[in-house]
Amino acid sequence: MKDFINEDFLLQSDVAKMLYHEHAEKMPIIDYHCHLNPKMIADDYKFSSITEIWLGGDHYKWRAMRANGVDEKYITGKETSDWEKFEKWAETVPYTLRNPLYHWTHLELKTAFGISETLNPASAKRIYEKCNELLATPEYSARGLMKRYNVESVCTTDDPIDTLEYHKTIADSGFEVKVLPTWRPDKAMNVTTAAEYRVYLEKLSQASGVTISKFDDLVEALKLRHQYFADHGCKLADHGLADIPAADYTMAEISAIFDKVYGGNELTKEEKTKYQTALLIILSEMNAEAGWTQQYHYGPLRNTNSRMMAKLGPDTGFDTIGDFRCAEAMVKLFDRLNSEGKLAKTIIYNINPAENDMVAAMIANYQDGSVPGKMQFGSGWWFNDQMGGMLRQMNALSEQGLLSRFVGMLTDSRSFLSYPRHEYFRRILCNMIGNDVVNGILPESEMGRIKGMIEDICYCNAKSYLNL
Repeated sequence: MKDFINEDFLLQSDVAKMLYHEHAEKMPIIDYHCHLNPKMIADDYKFSSITEIWLGGDHYKWRAMRANGVDEKYITGKETSDWEKFEKWAETVPYTLRNPLYHWTHLELKTAFGISETLNPASAKRIYEKCNELLATPEYSARGLMKRYNVESVCTTDDPIDTLEYHKTIADSGFEVKVLPTWRPDKAMNVTTAAEYRVYLEKLSQASGVTISKFDDLVEALKLRHQYFADHGCKLADHGLADIPAADYTMAEISAIFDKVYGGNELTKEEKTKYQTALLIILSEMNAEAGWTQQYHYGPLRNTNSRMMAKLGPDTGFDTIGDFRCAEAMVKLFDRLNSEGKLAKTIIYNINPAENDMVAAMIANYQDGSVPGKMQFGSGWWFNDQMGGMLRQMNALSEQGLLSRFVGMLTDSRSFLSYPRHEYFRRILCNMIGNDVVNGILPESEMGRIKGMIEDICYCNAKSYLNL
């Protein structure tokens, strides 16, 4: 019997195997959206245990453990040991059958540590000790793992107030993997709480050197920080949004709204939407002027469990798929930017798969011939970055646009062990295309173009599109 994760995992035909092993597998990784900590790369961080690198901050695993009845003290608790947490994860893994975590877990064990046996309570201690033994060696540091997975470049996610000092340290060190910042100005748009917004504006003022007391000052501060990011190699912006704001407004209204929230008064829902619309347009214009690619991640409902939010804070596994309808708002936003010649290269990620066809159709409205695939339908994101979600996203893009111009996969992860998600995507892609050839949906006579398409989606498109 072959190992579960073997060389032909997920590859169901000889064509799929050929496409993967001769084309997809060899391509370097461009991870153009992730949440890695650049300080860990700068310091070439050494991990204390498999629990730290695997379970620390991984809300995918945390959600599964909670669903399996694991007490929170074994998930995020500080009173339990690394082994106790790992043991509870090992108890959970057999119950993740058909969840992508089952595949990811065993891909990571195989590709990082050479471990082929499945993780369960019986194998837990052996696997824990083997992983920890390897993590103690230099090859398994943060940088070592990036080189192990043939990573060519990564783009981290950074606030406008960040100093980017660690990106400079990495660049100056001669590390062969390119580590670039990504501009993520969400906090500059987050006017949910007046007091918190004022605190952020003070930090932005300090970082930019601009005294911020009116809306024009805020814009000037953001422009200076935007240029600072460009000077440090930034080529991408990323905007995390609940829905797409697209209200009508005047600049006089926006100035008055700023004065209100700056003065400590809470805004109405209508005022928030107007303010966020104005700022998003201004920020998007900055992206176009800089020649950057902008990403819009939209649709999640965050921090839905108020009790656990109070206990653990955000990003701990209590977010969900939002049920927003954003087609009209997208048209209003993109048409305005396009009409003014200020629509940057744009990647749209939706969290609700019900909107796949809408997004795939939307991007075709604003392709302008200036660059192949100027408008992109981003890879299956968050709740969609598993086999079914990836296939649904690629099928929608295939039917409404050009899959051949797709810029492919990313990890969207905080973990240095998440690079096998690229392998997972590549195997699924090759199997999908291979099945099309076997079933006569794609012609064997076009095999040269098909092989090139696989390499393009896995690597070449992203490298060209992002100017990397």
